[in-house]
Amino acid sequence: MPITPSQLHDPIVAFVQPAGLTLSPADTIATALERARLLPATQVILYCYVVDQEKRLVGVVPIRRLLTTAPEGRIDSIMIHDVEAIPSWATVLVAAEYFVNRRFLAFPVVEPGGRLVGVVDVSLFTDDVLELARRSFDGIFQIIGVHATEGRTAWTSFLDRFPWLLCNVAGGLLCALLASRYEGLLDHLVVLALFIPVVLTLAESVSIQSVTLTLQNLSDGPINWRVFARGFSKEFLTALMLGLGCGTLVGLSAFVWKGAVGVGLVLTLAITVAMITACLLGVLMPTALRALKADPKIAAGPIVLALTDVATLLFYFNLAGMLLR
Repeated sequence: MPITPSQLHDPIVAFVQPAGLTLSPADTIATALERARLLPATQVILYCYVVDQEKRLVGVVPIRRLLTTAPEGRIDSIMIHDVEAIPSWATVLVAAEYFVNRRFLAFPVVEPGGRLVGVVDVSLFTDDVLELARRSFDGIFQIIGVHATEGRTAWTSFLDRFPWLLCNVAGGLLCALLASRYEGLLDHLVVLALFIPVVLTLAESVSIQSVTLTLQNLSDGPINWRVFARGFSKEFLTALMLGLGCGTLVGLSAFVWKGAVGVGLVLTLAITVAMITACLLGVLMPTALRALKADPKIAAGPIVLALTDVATLLFYFNLAGMLLR
């Protein structure tokens, strides 16, 4: 039976079919064609998958290429080595996004080690599932201020993306202004400037992760505040652990590299506090926009990134000023 929207979060491995025809790289075209003729006439083959002795996927051969190649050739001479495959941990929604955005008729499904599990083809999905996957994919792109699936000219793409880049421009200029206020501190402790990119990158990364997870959990209807509270507390604990883990790692690196105990401590504390703040901003901003009846997807990402940068530098410079004075 076709997969329906009620099964979006089911594991895709539950719907995998055995690969119709698997080949070895050393097989000849003639051998492959002979094996294909032994298959039932009702079985449709779109691609032949090539596996090694451990059943790991190493290539794919479109059936048209197989039929138009001289029979004395070998499979490894015509197979496509760079195979796009769906990971076995994927949900139905993730698998449907592969079909929507890569436009293949079938995909292999592989385990983390590369072993071929089976195949899924586009006929498994209803039109409703594919449409939800298309919207989900576009929504992920909107987090960074881009409409992914609409056909646009260069000018309309500029108009779509430029306003949200202004958030990053404003945030960057404000960060530059903040840095200028701490020139004396940076002149005295140049080592602090070396780690600014690391501190900002970690905070920005975790903020976008939180925004993405929050948007996925927001329904189209009214906000369920009980679900929000549960998600908020979960993100806080996750951010605390992420911050302590990343902050300790970077702080130890600074100590080993520069022998600066104080700088290592500042980095540990600043990264921890910044990542907690970034996570909470990633939860609060989309929720606040939804509560205000605004579309949170297109606005939340750029705004959260700009606020995260400013907050992160404030924590970093002020903690350094207090602890290293």
